[in-house]
Amino acid sequence: MARRAIITLGHPTLKRRAEAVEAFDEDLRTLIADLFETMAEARGIGLAAPQVDVSRRVIVVDPRAVDPEKGRALALVNPEIVAYAGSTVFEEGCLSIPGLYTDVRRPEQVTVRYADETGTVREEVFDGIMARVIQHERDHLDGVLFPDRVSSLRRAWLLRRYASAPADAGSKHVPAL
Repeated sequence: MARRAIITLGHPTLKRRAEAVEAFDEDLRTLIADLFETMAEARGIGLAAPQVDVSRRVIVVDPRAVDPEKGRALALVNPEIVAYAGSTVFEEGCLSIPGLYTDVRRPEQVTVRYADETGTVREEVFDGIMARVIQHERDHLDGVLFPDRVSSLRRAWLLRRYASAPADAGSKHVPAL
């Protein structure tokens, strides 16, 4: 396992659609292990492969720091959200946009079809923080960042604020997705 560098807002990989995983091999297992290690060291609760400049449809989540009862560590390969229910607002941040946080409305429950690291396809219903983190990380696979989920006026304000923030603005101790 190795910690990988997390790329930040402005890097072109963050705005590209990631490629589907076809080979469920040792390279994939290494990527997943590296994503978990990188996420943990960065004190995050989710991370997508594009955030470490790997354009593959792989995400890892582990929101146990926020919800120890329902959260769990999970790797999802080629995830697809096949159903949504409810609506909720929650403050989001992102390891690729350090120091920036805002409320984002998302479905409260999602049904996700994904493959695990062996290629076994699964379908599972998630709610609460697990649903939130999976949706946030899944967005990264399509080049969507959380500011893209708010109004254009709010997004412009957030991006101006981010551009003018001091370099250590990412020190807020709220877990970032």
